[in-house]
Amino acid sequence: MFGGGGMNPRKMKQMMKQMGIDVEELDAERVVIETADGDDLVFDGAQVTKMDAQGQETYQIVGSPDAVADAGAGGSASAVEGDSGAAAIEDDADDAGIPDEDVALVAERAEVPQSRAREALEDADGDLAAAIAELE
Repeated sequence: MFGGGGMNPRKMKQMMKQMGIDVEELDAERVVIETADGDDLVFDGAQVTKMDAQGQETYQIVGSPDAVADAGAGGSASAVEGDSGAAAIEDDADDAGIPDEDVALVAERAEVPQSRAREALEDADGDLAAAIAELE
């Protein structure tokens, strides 16, 4: 951020505090970034830092995505920065009653888009193993 170039981390924190910048480590278990093209980035166990500078919250994620999931019907969790800057969790089922988590699991295991996974689950009446077997 500032390119501390060998600066003592303690002194860096002191300077940031003097400038009104608060930094907080968050205990995040999972972070999902929903992209416009439908490929979600899923980070499990990533290091997440929240920085508040003059009322503007910024979140930094350090880690590598464990999975890239096709988000045809939406993911199971998403990090959304809005007025409060808090993470919003979606846990919805579609019209057919198939939970999004099941669709995501089948899509990941069978390595297919979520739209195909949802169709397979609907054909298999929600049976995960049968849907995966059908797609493989």
